[in-house]
Amino acid sequence: METSQNRNQRKRLIGVVASRSGDKTIKVVYYYKTPHPLYKKEIKRRTVVHAHDEDNVAKVGDTVEIMETRPLSRTKRWCVLSVVQTALPLTAVKE
Repeated sequence: METSQNRNQRKRLIGVVASRSGDKTIKVVYYYKTPHPLYKKEIKRRTVVHAHDEDNVAKVGDTVEIMETRPLSRTKRWCVLSVVQTALPLTAVKE
């Protein structure tokens, strides 16, 4: 019971799939804003993380929810929980 509570307190992010790099691996871009240390203007920043996609459900452009997990490889420390929003196909965008 204690482990399920700890698992629910892990970090969760919502980001956009930037690329599919190999089987069951995606790159997720997480955008955020932070104030400049001296001038206090908000600066746009981004972080790229590698996430484990067990079922290969996420496609490029999809918005996904990811959760922090144990190290799965040299770079993968996140896993995909769900696809929040699917990307529009290119044919729908052009019309």
